[in-house]
Amino acid sequence: MLRRSEQNNSIMANPSENMNTNWRKVASSIYRKPQDSKIYGSVDIDVTELEKFIAKKRKEGIKTTLTHLMTLIVGRAFREAVPELNTYIRRGKVIQRSSIDAMVSVLLKGDEMGSVKIENVDQLTIAGFTKMIAQKIKESRSGDENSAMQSKHMLSSIPWPFRTWLFNLYKTFTIDWGFSFPWINLSSDSFGSYLISNIGTLGLDTGYGALLPSSNVSIVLIIGKVYKKPIFVNDEIVPRKIFTLSATLDHRVVDGSHGGKLFRYIKQMIKNPELLDATS
Repeated sequence: MLRRSEQNNSIMANPSENMNTNWRKVASSIYRKPQDSKIYGSVDIDVTELEKFIAKKRKEGIKTTLTHLMTLIVGRAFREAVPELNTYIRRGKVIQRSSIDAMVSVLLKGDEMGSVKIENVDQLTIAGFTKMIAQKIKESRSGDENSAMQSKHMLSSIPWPFRTWLFNLYKTFTIDWGFSFPWINLSSDSFGSYLISNIGTLGLDTGYGALLPSSNVSIVLIIGKVYKKPIFVNDEIVPRKIFTLSATLDHRVVDGSHGGKLFRYIKQMIKNPELLDATS
C-alpha cells in the first residue's frame, strides 16, 4: 500500500491521467455550452419527525434511510399528484411512460459514484424498496451494472474525438428519434422516470443536478445535508432538523405548477410516512 506522500507523488507524476476519470471523459463528450431552458426550484423541508420514523424502522430491522424514503415519496407523487412528470419527449411529442422507475445515485467502490435503477418504485413498500436497492447495489459492485452505467464505461474507453461522435450518434438514435436497441443495452428510456441523489452524505448543503443529454428524465432531485435550524412551531422558536430539496426540471414537459404540486405532495407525505407501507 502506498503511503500518502507516495500517493501524492504518483498523482503529480501523471496529473492528466488521474484527473481524466471515466466520468470526465464522458462529460467532455456529452455536454456543450448551456443553451436550453431549464427550471430550478428548491424547498427547505423539516425532517425532524421523519428521522424519528427512520430510527423506528431501523429498530424493526428495516435499514432504511432518508434517500430511500424520499425516492419512494417522489415515486408516489408521480403516480398520485403529478403524472405529467412521468413523461418524456420523443420525435417532438410528449410520451407517457408505462411505469414509474427511479434512478438512484449511490456510492460504489471507493469514491466512485454510480446509479441503480428501481423499476415500479411507486408499487414498493419501505421494506420492499430497502431490500431491492440493497440487492441492486450489491449487483452493481460485483460488476452487474444497469445499461446506463454500462454505456458510460463503454463510452469512456473510446478515444477522443471518436467518443464525441459515437455519443452524438447514440443520442440522435435513442433520445432524439426514440429508437431502442435492447440487444446492445441502448434505450430511449434507460434512466427511468426521475433521478435522485443525496449529496448531503458527501457533506454538501445543497446543489442542483444536471439534466443529462443522454437521458429522458423530466426531473433530477438533489437531497442536501440535514442540519439544525431554529424555526417557529406554534409561535415558539425551536430547533428542528432541516434539509434542502433541490430540483432541476425539463421545461419542455414541466412548468412551475407541476413543481408546486410535487413539493406540496412531498411535504404532506413526510408528515405521514407510514402511508408508504401501503402499496396503493
